[in-house]
Amino acid sequence: MAVSFIQSGISFPDAQQADDSIGGLLAVGGDLSPKRLLAAYRAGIFPWFDDDQAPVLWWSPDPRAVLVPGEMRISRSLAKRLRNGGFEVSFDRAFAEVVNGCATEREGQSGTWITPGMGVA
Repeated sequence: MAVSFIQSGISFPDAQQADDSIGGLLAVGGDLSPKRLLAAYRAGIFPWFDDDQAPVLWWSPDPRAVLVPGEMRISRSLAKRLRNGGFEVSFDRAFAEVVNGCATEREGQSGTWITPGMGVA
């Protein structure tokens, strides 16, 4: 499949058009604006690139999943495990700290895919 180039607007090609022979690359270009990120995530598409100066690469590998909290069904076994403790589930807490922690290069890694531009977005 051909990889699309995003020039304007926030729409994406259908995620089914992603090139699975190269890991699900779907499109190149655009920006990391909140509107574009939300449109991408809703469609099972995410940005993944190495350098804030490079064009944004948009991916939709198969298989993929989009978790919508209001539509999630939690199995009985998972619900029981959550009730028994040992886990804390939270939303909208310390977002910047979590992103920065995930962006920190770890021992044995040769970098991180969360660029400073992604952290700002």
